[in-house]
Amino acid sequence: MSQYIFKMPDLGEGTVEAEIVCWHAAAGDAVREDQTLVEVMTDKAAVEVPSPVSGRVIAVHGAAGDRIAVGAPLVVFETGAAAPDIAARAPNGAAAPATVPATAPATTVAEATGSAAGSAAARVMASPANRRRAREAGIALSALAGTGPGGRILRSDIEAAANGRPTPLPAAPVAAAPAAAPDAITEIKIIGVRRVIAERMSEAKRTIPHFAYVEEVDVTELESLRRHLNERRRAGAPAGDEPALTYLPLVIMALARVLESFPQCNALYDSARGVLVRHRAVHVGIATQTPDGLKVPVVRNAHALSLPVLAAEIRRLADRARSNRATREELVGSTITVTSLGRLGGIASTPVINAPEVAIIGLNKAMERPVVLNGAVAVRRIMNLSSSFDHRFVDGYDAAAMIQALKEFLEHPATIFIPQGASP
Repeated sequence: MSQYIFKMPDLGEGTVEAEIVCWHAAAGDAVREDQTLVEVMTDKAAVEVPSPVSGRVIAVHGAAGDRIAVGAPLVVFETGAAAPDIAARAPNGAAAPATVPATAPATTVAEATGSAAGSAAARVMASPANRRRAREAGIALSALAGTGPGGRILRSDIEAAANGRPTPLPAAPVAAAPAAAPDAITEIKIIGVRRVIAERMSEAKRTIPHFAYVEEVDVTELESLRRHLNERRRAGAPAGDEPALTYLPLVIMALARVLESFPQCNALYDSARGVLVRHRAVHVGIATQTPDGLKVPVVRNAHALSLPVLAAEIRRLADRARSNRATREELVGSTITVTSLGRLGGIASTPVINAPEVAIIGLNKAMERPVVLNGAVAVRRIMNLSSSFDHRFVDGYDAAAMIQALKEFLEHPATIFIPQGASP
């Protein structure tokens, strides 16, 4: 018998520590090599750390929300001849089930103890996001055969089960509320992506003097072009295979054209060196709401992409972010960010700059409104652009001029596709 101390590995990109999101094993569990031990967070990317050996877990270090330095002890194993017969504990060669540690988040404990189905779901291998998807869809994880490594349940497994009308989870008994309880309080520990968001938003508002600028844009012609392109795309594709084109790729194409004349808005501020770094290439961050919080996947070299390629890349990155499959490389390196709340966009907003960038553009809701056009009242489709700029490096005049140039492109969308310097 021997002990093996597994230390927090170096996860790359200069990472010096990682935050524990949730444990998939606890003291006393028998685990196999490559079985997921713990999910940790580095910057904005979640990483599943596998077991380096087979054996019994003697101790784990850290609870959800704790930060563990690279090289610090993470898990202590018992290995060697005296280690437990793992195959005997896990029939058919499946990975040994991991019990729920006492330090697990409240939602995980509820899944493990709320009902018999919840207990089974806690023993299978699935990410927290997929556990939530299964719970919302009423699917018992224990009834699924995972197609991932080691039988891990993937998002595609849950979607396939949903389409096949799986047996729903049995309803949990409803406990009668105490007559004397005037209120119910739930404490939620801020960890993972939500903690990173809180820290970054606080830092951005504390250190960046935001200059907000809102302008309304007549997108009637843009909407006409969008509908026309969607009809052509649908006509040339098998039914249901071609997603509808949204405003977002068209706005990003126009923004890339505008930034050719306003390079001061396509820049990053290196506060450590006191240097403003301007970029010629346009790497656009797409603010994306996910079950784990706001993530910003990056469309690289957006200025060089055609409209179909740009639209497909936006969809691909957004899907990877929402399914927690985005890599660290896909979540860093943006030079300017675009955010859109879609139908919930409201009239105006004050987006927070994604530091170290110096500008962010927000799309608000597009709606038909009566406006005065050429001396007569007409119904036009109007959308507001809400933008924020770092007033230390972008003057108010330049910010307004940039948005006016973007407005010009969007109100005359054919010009988006005319090369600079070409005769109209």
